[in-house]
Amino acid sequence: MDFDSDGVRLHYELHGPEDGTPLIAVHGFASDYRLNWVGTRWQETLSTNGFRVVGLDCRGHGHSDKPHDEAAYAVDVMTGDVVRLLDHLDIASAAYIGYSMGARIGLEVILDFPDRVTRAVLGGIGASGAIGHADQIAHAFRTGRPTDDPVAQTFFKFASARPANDLVALAACIRGLQPEHHPERLARIHTPILIVLGDRDEIARGAPQLIEEIPSARLVTISGRDHMSAVPAREFKQAAIDFLTAG
Repeated sequence: MDFDSDGVRLHYELHGPEDGTPLIAVHGFASDYRLNWVGTRWQETLSTNGFRVVGLDCRGHGHSDKPHDEAAYAVDVMTGDVVRLLDHLDIASAAYIGYSMGARIGLEVILDFPDRVTRAVLGGIGASGAIGHADQIAHAFRTGRPTDDPVAQTFFKFASARPANDLVALAACIRGLQPEHHPERLARIHTPILIVLGDRDEIARGAPQLIEEIPSARLVTISGRDHMSAVPAREFKQAAIDFLTAG
């Protein structure tokens, strides 16, 4: 299914019981809903635990439109996509799960629209991350040549392996989506947040710092997992379900 988000066509899917607890799932950079949440059996896990899963393909990704303008990927624009999808579906508030880029977007939704998110699982996110390597990643995507930067190399290999990806759009996305770090805003968050990180994740660094800055957040670390391999981990799923169904 598609909807219009301020002039950009975005694709979304609905799964799970129609009367289930609404939960919006937002994928990582250069991924899409099905790669991030279906093939890894997250959709199955969430729907069998009573959630009505709203799966979004972010702009520039999956089956959604892929503009080449960096301004189309400003953090407030991508945050607005999530809120407009909730409005489109007449969902007043929902649980949220996001990974990497999806986690960063989720944090901004919580900051700007705190009444729309009941509780959130944010995976693969720290005080810094791939956004800090945006120039190198964008250069690799635009030229078709990986740089010496190991983070850029990782994302170039991941993104270029999928023919459906538009690397120019993804370069614009990584350059456009650069939220500013405001500790004073994070300190005002009251939404319950679970941050999940693989203990070998070299991309999303500074998770302990983020935990210190967000009073309502706590951290779960998955042993033996890096940024890419943490997503399908059974421990990640169990921690998320326990958190999302608490209370």
